Amino acid sequence: MFTLDSVIIFLLLGAVVGFFAGLLGVGGGGVMVPVLTSYFLYKNVPVEFVVHLALGTSMASIIMTSASSLYAHQKHQGVVWDIVKTMAPGVLIGTFAATCLAAHINSRYLAIFFALFMTYVSIQMFLNVQPKPSRTTLGKTTLLTAGSGIGAISAMVAIGGGSLTVPFLAWYNTPLKKAIGTSAAVGFPIAVAGTLGYLINGWNSAYQQNYLFGFIYLPAVALISLVSYFTAPLGARLAHKLPVVVLKKVFAVLLLLLGVKMLLSIV
Repeated sequence: MFTLDSVIIFLLLGAVVGFFAGLLGVGGGGVMVPVLTSYFLYKNVPVEFVVHLALGTSMASIIMTSASSLYAHQKHQGVVWDIVKTMAPGVLIGTFAATCLAAHINSRYLAIFFALFMTYVSIQMFLNVQPKPSRTTLGKTTLLTAGSGIGAISAMVAIGGGSLTVPFLAWYNTPLKKAIGTSAAVGFPIAVAGTLGYLINGWNSAYQQNYLFGFIYLPAVALISLVSYFTAPLGARLAHKLPVVVLKKVFAVLLLLLGVKMLLSIV
């Protein structure tokens, strides 16, 4: 399954994912999952496994970018650690539990859920929807519950949770920069728990290949992570020079089209 064309695909995918993550502050799952699904179909992986492999591989690939993003925001004191520490148990439990559920869901239903969620994200991004701050109390129960839900949804679509965490924190009057930085910190345990979940729950899968560990295809993770590590800072530097508002709308349309393409290729 691992050939020269695979190397080229993974390197290009890593470059695109890292660049847009740095430029727009969005995770790469929305791009990686549809592209990896198409790749696995192209390599004749049985349809019943392609989405699971795409989700697990994508989740493992965002560990590096999540850690890098966390480090960058922490340097600028943009992380509210009290919120992160309170949300973390819920995030870990919700994320891991969702991978257990995803492992037993038909690929077609996972593709439908992914497409619907990406439609929501695309519309939110295209219209630049910002929640109005209307609440002030972030209690432990609220944070734990929100963390569980954010982790669960993130695991089902292989994202770092930023599209959910940032609006949630902003809704509770958290300053936007602090919300983004805190979301980056929350994204790291999501990536780690999701990776472990897809690794463990796919370990005894009926589909086995070289370099495949559970639902994680290691060559893709290594190459995507390697390139995205270098292109993410490039995107961040260009964020102040490129028309980000326009690019955000273009990226939103791209996410929507990729989600639809993935759905049509599976259903």
